[in-house]
Amino acid sequence: MRAVPLTGGPVELRGALDVDITSAGVMPRRLPAWTEEQYQDPSVYAATLMPSGVRLVFRTDACELEFEVLTSTGQLDGDPRPRPTGVLELLVNGALAGRRQAPVGNVLRMAGPRGAQRLIPGEPGLVRFAGLPVGMKDVELWLPQQTPTELVALRADGDVLPPLPDGRRSWVHHGSSISHCIEADGPTGTWPVVSAALGGVEVVNISQAGNALLDPYVARTIRDMPADLISLKTGINIVGLAAFRLRTFGPAVHGFLDTIRDGHPDTPLLMVSPVSCPALEETPGPTTTGPDGKITAMGDPAQVANGALSLAVVRAELERIVTVRRPRDPHLHYLDGRRLLGPDEADDLADGLHPTAPAYRRMGRRFAAHAFANDGPFR
Repeated sequence: MRAVPLTGGPVELRGALDVDITSAGVMPRRLPAWTEEQYQDPSVYAATLMPSGVRLVFRTDACELEFEVLTSTGQLDGDPRPRPTGVLELLVNGALAGRRQAPVGNVLRMAGPRGAQRLIPGEPGLVRFAGLPVGMKDVELWLPQQTPTELVALRADGDVLPPLPDGRRSWVHHGSSISHCIEADGPTGTWPVVSAALGGVEVVNISQAGNALLDPYVARTIRDMPADLISLKTGINIVGLAAFRLRTFGPAVHGFLDTIRDGHPDTPLLMVSPVSCPALEETPGPTTTGPDGKITAMGDPAQVANGALSLAVVRAELERIVTVRRPRDPHLHYLDGRRLLGPDEADDLADGLHPTAPAYRRMGRRFAAHAFANDGPFR
């Protein structure tokens, strides 16, 4: 087995916009480092380190590969074990060739979901894929979408070469936890990755669980990065946190779009409204989690008339904004999120908010069928 450099060598790290060089290795980040000073909440940084859509890409004639990784997962006081670390998935020539449980490394203990963290240091773990097909092949190692993962080492029993250009378009997507897809059954089971495979494109998923709030630093990030296709899925966090009123929501959406258009004036851009969430359809946030583990809206439906936001209001406003902008922006499109997951599929929301793993895959197929159709916005 020969060591392969993780940076400055033949391996490409795709889906990450920056890296931290740590004492253990390389930590991918899904937003550039310059954005960190603008985070108001530490959960943004945590979501940025969760490598949803991040993968190592290279060519090799090796039949055996070894990866050393150091994960960081949470554990609430009183829980008998840390949260699941997810899986690493290996694709060979585009087909799934192996799945391995991500080893437990560092553990962040906390009294509650937003409590102070106490680090229990761990050690890197080894993940091995053997019995790979003979001959040169395209390889992708997908990291677990829910667990910050430091890349410590890569070893192969053959040559490792850079990937060849394949001419695929680059698709940049930003959304909430429902695009981050922590609950998916693996990193290639998130709906953006499912859609990208069906559409034959390369996805960069900069979705932030709990933090799709029209943050200007996200708009500037999208403005400045290469993109052949762009999609934005917004609204659920805004309603769930009661982050805007109708008066401020519309201008914030316009400003977000204006910033992106400064760098991508003609790029196809698809605005996607929230999928169905019964608790918030007509009732404003903020939300809480009830004793049954289900999301509950704490707002007053009567306040919608005074500018409070429900999902119904958000969908109508997003569609209105796209409609008024389209005469001067014909590459801007709208998709009602309920076409991805509708009100008759509430049983597929395990906690009343987040889709199940099969539902995420269904959303991916439905998005691809719409966006990449012959008459679709990403045709």
